[in-house]
Amino acid sequence: MRVDVVSIFPDYLSVLDLSLVGKARQRGLLDLRVHDLRDWTTDRHRTVDDTPFGGGAGMVMRPDVWGQAIDEVLGAGTGTRSEGAHLIVPTPSGEVFTQRHAESLASAEQLVFACGRYEGIDARVAEHYRSAGVTVHELSIGDYVLNGGEVASLVMIEAVARLIPGMVGNPDSLVEESHGAAGLLEYPVYTKPPSWADLEIPEVLLSGHHAKIERWRRDQALERTAARRPDMIEALDVAGLDKHDLKLLAELGWVPGADGGGLTRA
Repeated sequence: MRVDVVSIFPDYLSVLDLSLVGKARQRGLLDLRVHDLRDWTTDRHRTVDDTPFGGGAGMVMRPDVWGQAIDEVLGAGTGTRSEGAHLIVPTPSGEVFTQRHAESLASAEQLVFACGRYEGIDARVAEHYRSAGVTVHELSIGDYVLNGGEVASLVMIEAVARLIPGMVGNPDSLVEESHGAAGLLEYPVYTKPPSWADLEIPEVLLSGHHAKIERWRRDQALERTAARRPDMIEALDVAGLDKHDLKLLAELGWVPGADGGGLTRA
């Protein structure tokens, strides 16, 4: 996969050289390139923004500068543009980024992250590339506002990159984690020492009984999700739950809906 990040603060993205993402770059699993938006400016002040039409506070990033940058990064005019390219614009007004987005983007050939600043990027940029046949995603990482798109891009790049085959040492660790295919939060995890600060790890984890351990972990995941993310319980497919799941959920106050299509509070 090729990932391009365009920002007026390219040094902000230097953390991409660390941890698993950095190792993936070194091993050739990830072709990750960071670009300075100001390299596509034409005036001596390297201007990337201007006042908003209609008035108002703040500045808006210019579409002409962004257009030059994105065209070059996508290979427009060279005949090398990837048909699988996705343009991602982090913005607090976008659709909320989820694990499902990460899974979908992990199979893309190229991701281009446009890191806006100030009041954001001129809306015509997203409109233009959609009409040109590029898949455009305007995405938010939560209900809050940041100073720019760099932090959000880091979050999304890590969420996507860790799903690339060979990225994570033990791929089994991706199966049961929070927000995975099971639709649950992950169960609590423990390691040595077995006794710490007058707290003992659950006895079942020392039993060596794999079926009991699996059942305990499943129960813990259901209980944790019900307590912290009831919206995820509502979204569970009843057909994918066994009798034990349904019994525990009923004890927690959740029962199949009248139409049988989901769970509802008792």
